Amino acid sequence: MLALINRILDWFKSLFWKEEMELTLVGLQYSGKTTFVNVIASGQFSEDMIPTVGFNMRKITKGNVTIKVWDIGGQPRFRSMWERYCRGVNAIVYMVDAADSEKIEASRNELHNLLDKPQLSGIPVLVLGNKRDLPHALDENGLIERMNLSAIQDREICCYSISCKEKDNIDITLQWLIAHSKSGVR
Repeated sequence: MLALINRILDWFKSLFWKEEMELTLVGLQYSGKTTFVNVIASGQFSEDMIPTVGFNMRKITKGNVTIKVWDIGGQPRFRSMWERYCRGVNAIVYMVDAADSEKIEASRNELHNLLDKPQLSGIPVLVLGNKRDLPHALDENGLIERMNLSAIQDREICCYSISCKEKDNIDITLQWLIAHSKSGVR
């Protein structure tokens, strides 16, 4: 009975109160950042993606939460912009191509270099290992180990293995993001 009352109260609140959050999506090129944005926005996967030049911004509404997503290019020339777009957001989403073992070390180094910036201290991080549908893709435990996520101590960190193509674990990713909208804009 209490659960029913809470659901009714949540529904009633959603009529009058809207949550907003801002997040930045970063990671090496070809990891699936723009594809992820398109999948959470429209539910559609497309093979025809072109690399992001600079950045894209998109607002996505899920229920009573509006998510402003900064999708930043992953090529080396754009990585210096990552810190600027990560300042003051509710969460940083770091995308990894979990099936590309040759880029894992570079991806780990870029993540740790980014999180070492004092201005980003305390911002929660969601690490997504994309392309789990491909052979030899790392699972969550493999990502945690290879990305050395256990060494990150100054913030909340979460890791999921996803497939944008198959839409695997997109729902739990959205749940995590929506839960972090409630912490308010930093």
